[in-house]
Amino acid sequence: MSSASILKALFSSQTRVKLLSTFLLHPEREYFIRELTRLLSEQINSIRRELENLRRVGLVRARHRNRKKYYRVEQDFLLYGDLRSLFSKVVQGESPLVHGLRNLPYVQLVLLAGNFCGTESKVDLLLVGNLRKELVESLLSQDAQYRHVKYSIFSEADFLYRLSLKDRFVTEILCDPRHLIVVNKMQPQIEEARGKK
Repeated sequence: MSSASILKALFSSQTRVKLLSTFLLHPEREYFIRELTRLLSEQINSIRRELENLRRVGLVRARHRNRKKYYRVEQDFLLYGDLRSLFSKVVQGESPLVHGLRNLPYVQLVLLAGNFCGTESKVDLLLVGNLRKELVESLLSQDAQYRHVKYSIFSEADFLYRLSLKDRFVTEILCDPRHLIVVNKMQPQIEEARGKK
């Protein structure tokens, strides 16, 4: 079962899943109803109903401006951080960028952090393997939203050495449960670093 299917199963309505993704991944934006129907290719009545459900539980708030009703996510909502992290992991995990990173030759580990997961981190992307910087830069330059991504590339030997020393930079990124590992060919070493053994 794909991550997107799991979300649809957890959140019964397809329209609600689309709305949640839109609001949670773009918390700085506000939308009016007709804009959402065009953006999400959903019926206006479905959008209205789900917006009202989300407003009632306190996840979105509404305001009137220029005779239009605008909606935006309520960042003070109790579960905002958890929901944002969940949706960001699903969307990032299935993105064209991640698909490209998975197919890099000799890649051992790809970890999404920082801007990808809504966390404070020194880097947004951690890569391990015999990787050429030019290939990574080429993938990141294909989409304007990734042009300012901060990343680190480690050789496998250097990464394992840092792990053995419990290097703070590496262990903090690895041990944050909000971060998303999308390629992991180093499972035993990672589990050891996270203290699971």
